Amino acid sequence: MLRALAVDDERPSLEELVYLLNADPRIGSAEGAGDATEALRRITRALESGPTGPEAIDVVFLDINMPGLDGLDLARLLTGFARPPLVVFVTAHEDFAVQAFDLKAVDYVLKPVRKERLAEAVRRAAEQRGTAPRIPVHEPDPDQIPVELGGVTRFVAVEDITHVEAQGDYARLHTGKGSHLVRIPLSTLEDRWRSRGFVRIHRRHLVALRHIGELRLDAGTVSVVVGAEELQVSRRHARELRDLLMRRA
Repeated sequence: MLRALAVDDERPSLEELVYLLNADPRIGSAEGAGDATEALRRITRALESGPTGPEAIDVVFLDINMPGLDGLDLARLLTGFARPPLVVFVTAHEDFAVQAFDLKAVDYVLKPVRKERLAEAVRRAAEQRGTAPRIPVHEPDPDQIPVELGGVTRFVAVEDITHVEAQGDYARLHTGKGSHLVRIPLSTLEDRWRSRGFVRIHRRHLVALRHIGELRLDAGTVSVVVGAEELQVSRRHARELRDLLMRRA
C-alpha cells in the first residue's frame, strides 16, 4: 500500500486532501505538511530511512502556489535524489502542466479536488510503484474526449476539435470556443484519430482536414489556415497534406 505525503499551505485544502487520501484503500497512510520546506525535511528523513523504513514515502501530493519554496521548486530538488518519491501535483492552476510533465509528475489534478479524480491519480501512482491490481478498463466513447476544467470533467466532441498542439507528453486540444490540455501524447491522438480525418502537418501539430480553410504557398513554405490561426506545414508532411486535400475536394 502507498505511503503518501500531502503538501499544501492552505490548511482546509490540506486537511481535505489528507482525508480523501486516507479514505482510498490503496493508501496505507497519508500525512500532511504545511509548506514545501517542511515537506523537504520530511522527505529527506524518509529517504534516509530507506524504502522499507518506518518513515518511507512513496508519493507526494504537491500544491504548486506556496510561499517561499513552491511546489515546482520542491519537485526539481527531488529529481536530484537517487530514489525520490513519485509526485502528483494538486493545484488550482492549469498553466503549469507542461512544467509538471518535464519534472516527471505522475499526474496533474486540478482543484477543487474530486474524489474520483484523485482516485485516478492514486491508481497511476500505484501502477508506477507496481502495487496496483489489474482492473478491466472500459473503452472511452470514440466520439468524445474527457477534459478537466476547474476540477470538473467535461466531454469535448472530437468533431469540434480544429487542431491539436503537442506540449511534451500532453496535448492541447483547440476548438472554436477555446482550448483544453489533456495528458495524451500527440502521437497517440494521431493514431487514434487518423480515420476521423486528422493529419499530422508538423511535429507539433495535428489538424482536422475538415477545419482547414486555406492552404497557402509562399516562397517555398506551406501553411494552412485553421479558424483564425495560420499553422506551418513541415516539408516532410506538405506533399501528403496537398494530396489529401485534393482528394477531399
